[in-house]
Amino acid sequence: MGTGTNQNNRPASLPEGTGAARLIVCERSARWALALRRQLAAAEVSVHETRNLAQCWDMLAEHPASFLVIELSLANADALLGRLVALRRHAAGAAVAVVADRSLQAWQWLLREAGAIHFVTSPREVAPLIGIACRHLAQAAQPPTNRDQQIWASLPWKQAAHLTEQDHPTGDQ
Repeated sequence: MGTGTNQNNRPASLPEGTGAARLIVCERSARWALALRRQLAAAEVSVHETRNLAQCWDMLAEHPASFLVIELSLANADALLGRLVALRRHAAGAAVAVVADRSLQAWQWLLREAGAIHFVTSPREVAPLIGIACRHLAQAAQPPTNRDQQIWASLPWKQAAHLTEQDHPTGDQ
Protein backbone atom coordinates (compact mmCIF):
# COMPACT_ATOMS: atom_id res chain seq x y z
CA MET A 1 0.00 0.00 0.00
CA GLY A 2 1.57 3.31 -1.09
CA THR A 3 1.64 6.32 1.16
CA GLY A 4 1.13 8.94 -1.55
CA THR A 5 2.23 12.52 -1.18
CA ASN A 6 0.59 15.71 0.01
CA GLN A 7 0.67 19.09 -1.76
CA ASN A 8 4.27 19.67 -0.56
CA ASN A 9 5.46 16.34 -2.03
CA ARG A 10 5.96 14.93 1.45
CA PRO A 11 4.79 11.40 2.24
CA ALA A 12 1.15 11.72 3.26
CA SER A 13 1.48 9.23 6.12
CA LEU A 14 4.56 10.90 7.60
CA PRO A 15 3.75 13.96 9.70
CA GLU A 16 6.23 16.84 9.70
CA GLY A 17 9.05 16.58 12.19
CA THR A 18 9.20 12.80 12.48
CA GLY A 19 12.30 12.04 10.40
CA ALA A 20 15.68 11.18 11.84
CA ALA A 21 18.31 13.91 12.00
CA ARG A 22 20.29 14.39 8.79
CA LEU A 23 23.38 16.18 7.59
CA ILE A 24 21.89 18.63 5.10
CA VAL A 25 24.14 20.67 2.79
CA CYS A 26 22.65 23.70 1.06
CA GLU A 27 24.80 25.06 -1.77
CA ARG A 28 24.54 25.87 -5.47
CA SER A 29 27.44 23.61 -6.48
CA ALA A 30 28.56 20.32 -4.96
CA ARG A 31 31.93 21.71 -3.78
CA TRP A 32 31.29 21.53 -0.04
CA ALA A 33 29.22 18.35 -0.17
CA LEU A 34 32.05 16.61 -2.00
CA ALA A 35 34.58 17.72 0.62
CA LEU A 36 32.30 16.49 3.39
CA ARG A 37 31.66 13.14 1.69
CA ARG A 38 35.39 12.53 1.27
CA GLN A 39 36.01 13.01 4.97
CA LEU A 40 32.84 11.20 6.08
CA ALA A 41 33.35 8.05 4.01
CA ALA A 42 34.24 5.91 7.03
CA ALA A 43 31.73 7.55 9.40
CA GLU A 44 28.61 6.14 7.68
CA VAL A 45 26.98 9.59 7.63
CA SER A 46 24.97 10.44 4.53
CA VAL A 47 25.08 13.92 3.03
CA HIS A 48 21.71 15.21 1.80
CA GLU A 49 22.02 18.07 -0.67
CA THR A 50 19.71 20.97 -1.43
CA ARG A 51 20.31 23.84 -3.82
CA ASN A 52 18.52 26.73 -2.09
CA LEU A 53 17.29 27.83 1.32
CA ALA A 54 13.66 26.96 0.59
CA GLN A 55 14.55 23.34 -0.20
CA CYS A 56 16.82 23.24 2.84
CA TRP A 57 14.06 24.44 5.17
CA ASP A 58 11.58 21.98 3.62
CA MET A 59 13.95 19.13 4.45
CA LEU A 60 14.55 20.59 7.90
CA ALA A 61 10.78 20.61 8.53
CA GLU A 62 10.79 16.85 7.94
CA HIS A 63 13.98 16.32 10.00
CA PRO A 64 14.00 19.07 12.69
CA ALA A 65 17.05 17.84 14.62
CA SER A 66 19.31 17.96 11.56
CA PHE A 67 22.71 19.55 11.16
CA LEU A 68 22.72 22.09 8.33
CA VAL A 69 25.75 23.22 6.35
CA ILE A 70 24.71 26.29 4.39
CA GLU A 71 26.79 28.14 1.84
CA LEU A 72 26.80 31.90 2.26
CA SER A 73 26.76 34.08 -0.83
CA LEU A 74 25.99 37.75 -1.31
CA ALA A 75 22.77 36.67 -3.00
CA ASN A 76 21.46 34.73 0.03
CA ALA A 77 23.05 36.65 2.92
CA ASP A 78 19.94 38.54 4.04
CA ALA A 79 17.67 35.51 3.76
CA LEU A 80 20.19 33.32 5.59
CA LEU A 81 20.48 35.81 8.46
CA GLY A 82 16.71 35.92 8.84
CA ARG A 83 16.38 32.16 8.82
CA LEU A 84 19.18 31.71 11.35
CA VAL A 85 17.49 34.09 13.75
CA ALA A 86 14.14 32.29 13.36
CA LEU A 87 15.65 28.79 13.56
CA ARG A 88 15.42 28.39 17.35
CA ARG A 89 11.66 29.00 17.23
CA HIS A 90 11.01 26.52 14.43
CA ALA A 91 13.60 23.76 14.87
CA ALA A 92 15.27 24.11 18.25
CA GLY A 93 17.08 20.79 17.84
CA ALA A 94 18.81 21.84 14.63
CA ALA A 95 22.29 23.32 14.29
CA VAL A 96 23.78 25.35 11.44
CA ALA A 97 27.32 25.75 10.20
CA VAL A 98 28.05 28.27 7.45
CA VAL A 99 30.53 27.73 4.64
CA ALA A 100 31.67 30.52 2.36
CA ASP A 101 34.28 31.85 0.01
CA ARG A 102 37.22 33.54 1.76
CA SER A 103 36.06 36.91 0.42
CA LEU A 104 33.03 36.64 2.77
CA GLN A 105 35.08 36.04 5.94
CA ALA A 106 33.90 39.39 7.35
CA TRP A 107 30.38 37.94 7.68
CA GLN A 108 31.53 35.31 10.18
CA TRP A 109 30.73 37.09 13.45
CA LEU A 110 27.38 38.44 12.27
CA LEU A 111 26.34 34.91 11.26
CA ARG A 112 27.58 33.48 14.55
CA GLU A 113 25.59 36.14 16.40
CA ALA A 114 22.52 35.11 14.40
CA GLY A 115 22.98 31.45 15.40
CA ALA A 116 25.62 29.75 13.25
CA ILE A 117 27.77 27.46 15.38
CA HIS A 118 30.70 27.21 12.95
CA PHE A 119 32.07 29.10 9.93
CA VAL A 120 34.47 27.68 7.33
CA THR A 121 36.05 29.31 4.26
CA SER A 122 37.94 26.39 2.72
CA PRO A 123 36.85 22.84 1.85
CA ARG A 124 40.25 21.74 3.12
CA GLU A 125 39.24 22.89 6.62
CA VAL A 126 36.12 20.76 7.06
CA ALA A 127 37.57 18.36 9.65
CA PRO A 128 36.43 20.45 12.67
CA LEU A 129 33.04 20.93 11.00
CA ILE A 130 32.68 17.17 10.58
CA GLY A 131 33.48 16.61 14.24
CA ILE A 132 30.81 19.10 15.29
CA ALA A 133 28.26 17.62 12.88
CA CYS A 134 28.91 14.03 13.98
CA ARG A 135 28.55 14.97 17.66
CA HIS A 136 25.29 16.79 16.92
CA LEU A 137 23.88 13.86 14.93
CA ALA A 138 24.91 11.36 17.62
CA GLN A 139 23.15 13.42 20.31
CA ALA A 140 20.05 13.84 18.13
CA ALA A 141 19.87 10.07 17.61
CA GLN A 142 19.65 9.36 21.33
CA PRO A 143 16.18 10.06 22.73
CA PRO A 144 15.93 10.92 26.43
CA THR A 145 15.85 7.70 28.43
CA ASN A 146 14.15 8.64 31.68
CA ARG A 147 11.29 10.93 32.68
CA ASP A 148 13.56 13.73 33.94
CA GLN A 149 15.58 13.76 30.71
CA GLN A 150 12.36 13.83 28.68
CA ILE A 151 11.13 16.84 30.63
CA TRP A 152 14.43 18.71 30.29
CA ALA A 153 14.59 17.92 26.56
CA SER A 154 11.08 19.28 26.06
CA LEU A 155 11.74 22.64 27.74
CA PRO A 156 11.70 25.61 25.34
CA TRP A 157 15.15 27.00 26.09
CA LYS A 158 18.30 25.56 24.59
CA GLN A 159 20.37 25.55 27.78
CA ALA A 160 18.22 22.78 29.25
CA ALA A 161 19.19 20.40 26.48
CA HIS A 162 22.89 20.82 27.28
CA LEU A 163 22.77 20.45 31.05
CA THR A 164 24.01 17.18 32.43
CA GLU A 165 22.30 14.88 34.87
CA GLN A 166 24.75 16.15 37.52
CA ASP A 167 23.44 19.67 37.10
CA HIS A 168 19.87 18.48 37.75
CA PRO A 169 19.71 15.59 40.18
CA THR A 170 16.66 13.39 39.88
CA GLY A 171 16.01 13.35 43.60
CA ASP A 172 17.09 9.72 44.02
CA GLN A 173 19.55 10.67 46.75
